[in-house]
Amino acid sequence: MTTSRTRSAPAKPRIGGRRQRRRWPLAVGAVLALLAGGAVWRRRTHPLVLRAEVEIGAGPDEVWQVLSDLPAYEEWNPYVVRSTGDLRVAATLTNVHEFRSGQRTFTPTVLAVEPGRELRWMARLPVPGIFAGEHSFVITPIAPGRVRLVQEETFRGVAVPIMRGWLHSQALPAFEALNAALRDRAETLYPRP
Repeated sequence: MTTSRTRSAPAKPRIGGRRQRRRWPLAVGAVLALLAGGAVWRRRTHPLVLRAEVEIGAGPDEVWQVLSDLPAYEEWNPYVVRSTGDLRVAATLTNVHEFRSGQRTFTPTVLAVEPGRELRWMARLPVPGIFAGEHSFVITPIAPGRVRLVQEETFRGVAVPIMRGWLHSQALPAFEALNAALRDRAETLYPRP
């Protein structure tokens, strides 16, 4: 004689019944929306700003010649190792950036081109509010044949808090390396007597 037993799955514990199970995704969604909203609000009012500056023994027009010669970046620039495009407002550049963790390609839009004074661009992800960086180079004369170059980037978006550590450890040292290399290039190309 053969006996068969039917095994049923163990009963799932019921906490609050069927309605309770439907509410938890809504509660999780509401918490995530609040966190995202808070992050957006914080990033809009408190963006992350990275800044590096250097003094260069060259005039503003000489520093501008080095900074605006995009094809020559491959020869001297340790951070933006390649850059193509036109330096005019609203143009799109293609920049290949070198970080300790590897290369990344960005396609920023040029916001300002003031020879001898400022170059500024903005790179962002296709989805608004996630991540954007406004990068600037400002050249300020401090003495005859001497300038201060300030490189700065302002980061905004909900991904900034997540990327804060990476930006400090990867981008800031890259800014400093670019500044030093630009100084060396300008002072070599335009030596002072």
